[in-house]
Amino acid sequence: MSTPHDNSEGPRPTVFVERQTYRMRRTMDAARLVPLLGLLLFAVPLLWPTDPENALSTSKTILYVFGVWLMLILVTIRLSWVLRSLPPSDKAPDRGGER
Repeated sequence: MSTPHDNSEGPRPTVFVERQTYRMRRTMDAARLVPLLGLLLFAVPLLWPTDPENALSTSKTILYVFGVWLMLILVTIRLSWVLRSLPPSDKAPDRGGER
């Protein structure tokens, strides 16, 4: 039986959070994804052809690896700068239901 207060079929109410809290959470999510992005980008040379006719030179491969490494450093610096610029009260991580 359904009760008059059961809204399982109706639309759920939209929950809005402050813009700064939303940005902080998305920035923290981006910071968590940087290692995965780095892993994927460092794995790309494994997909390059190895036969002598189509193979890339070693110098180009090294430039790619160091370019990815530099890009990851710059992205991490930028994300840490954004997270550090937040007010101290917003830096506390969510604890679920803990007090």
